[in-house]
Amino acid sequence: MSAAEDAVKIEAAFASDKFLRSEFRGETTLSFDASRLRDLCFFSRDQLGYDMLLDISAVDNFGTDPRFEVVYELYSIDKKTHLRFKITTPEDVAEVVTVCDIWPTADWHEREIWDLMGIRFKNHPDLRRILMWEGYPYHPLRKDFPLEGLPSDVPDVAFTEVAPLAGGPFVTIPTEGNTEVREPRARHAGEIPTSATFIAEP
Repeated sequence: MSAAEDAVKIEAAFASDKFLRSEFRGETTLSFDASRLRDLCFFSRDQLGYDMLLDISAVDNFGTDPRFEVVYELYSIDKKTHLRFKITTPEDVAEVVTVCDIWPTADWHEREIWDLMGIRFKNHPDLRRILMWEGYPYHPLRKDFPLEGLPSDVPDVAFTEVAPLAGGPFVTIPTEGNTEVREPRARHAGEIPTSATFIAEP
């Protein structure tokens, strides 16, 4: 049984719902309305054998509506099949329901997404920050979060001021040029090989 066949079973079981199914490099993805997430997760676990949640991630499609996409990576240990779910949530809502009670591994994944992307997980048992400190007002993986950071009024905590970029290796140059011109290493083109092949010194 393949993930694609399981996706067909899901579509048949939830015939009144709208699905967008895609196949890429042997991987199957089902996109659907976020309100149906828990129903489809329960069905996938209990009826199709997807007993493991490998990961949850989030995508910031900044400038589009809905802005955020939440991605679930499901796996069946017995069948050795991988199925992906995708749902969306608009910026003014930025909330989806938890699946912690379906797969306990969702706990830390949902906390990380809340911390770094600002998407809340309704009914999560302990939705606290997991990397940033409590009281930090921003979500640093959003695309509109500046590379140098933002100042925050959190006394006695490090990294509360904007960090000087100082032309570091990952700092692009403000320019109207193309990607090659903006690439930070272009500033030191005379110091490193321009070819894609780099020769290590002995």
